[in-house]
Amino acid sequence: MSNWKGAAGVCINEKNEVLLVLQGVPGEEKKWTVPAGGIEGEETVEQCCTREFFEETGLTVRVVEELSTRAGEYEDSKVSFEVVYFKVEVTGGEIVLHEEDEWIADVAWKPIAELRELELAYPDDAELIESLVVQ
Repeated sequence: MSNWKGAAGVCINEKNEVLLVLQGVPGEEKKWTVPAGGIEGEETVEQCCTREFFEETGLTVRVVEELSTRAGEYEDSKVSFEVVYFKVEVTGGEIVLHEEDEWIADVAWKPIAELRELELAYPDDAELIESLVVQ
């Protein structure tokens, strides 16, 4: 069995919106998710998080804190996965949609109050994101 490890960044702005990417396999239906991806080389999970966030959104971020870890196996059980979720804050850049990237169709701030109305790639992420809302 091969093991896949990655990181995800959850970024919430002062309007209680979360930054999401609309992504999926080229030719398949796209779904909303937080920016995430796999570790490359010798990078740490924190470095993976900031790199993937930049690659997918054009924004530079700083990791604020570790939130949770999702682990499991894909249905064929040949690959196990572990994704570490981090709360991040934007430190620079601007949202950029890379037209040559066939995986990502959109990058947008979405109101957390409307999160459960979206077609999410990982529906149980909604609970984690909602727990970060500042009242």
